[in-house]
Amino acid sequence: MLTLLAAVLAAPAALAQETPAGFRDEFMGKFNYAAQRLVALAEAMPEAAYGWRPGGGVMSVEEVYMHIARYNYYYPESSLGIKAPEDVDVPNLESITGKAVVVEHLRRSLAHVREAVEPMTEEDLRRSATLYGRDTQAWAVLFQLLTHLSEHLGQSIAYARTNGVVPPWSQ
Repeated sequence: MLTLLAAVLAAPAALAQETPAGFRDEFMGKFNYAAQRLVALAEAMPEAAYGWRPGGGVMSVEEVYMHIARYNYYYPESSLGIKAPEDVDVPNLESITGKAVVVEHLRRSLAHVREAVEPMTEEDLRRSATLYGRDTQAWAVLFQLLTHLSEHLGQSIAYARTNGVVPPWSQ
């Protein structure tokens, strides 16, 4: 009976240590899919629409793109110890304007995520991390990064359609 009780109590801890099978490859597939669409949409948006916002106090088109870029650096650095390039001013990215500069920063942030994640091993993915003050594992931080990217891709699609821009993959 004590053995059974010990096994039941240990099970959640053991499960918490496991990285979902094939996580890194699955993450990279989903990340690259969303990243490709995000860049295609950012390129399709006319420069005149980059300052557009749906209402007061709501992020503009370019602020959304730069918000995504900021968190593509923030999550790896704050939770995984993977530093942003020294020439990237992460806290002030959301103040950058202008289509060409915004698209370049967006592309660079996406490349940073790829460069950080592609060499990760299963052991790296199981490593302890902190996300929003909560103890977790590295793979969960990447899951959050992908969720964040996808959430704002959806927002960007709505912004584009509101501005008469059909997402390139829908044409």
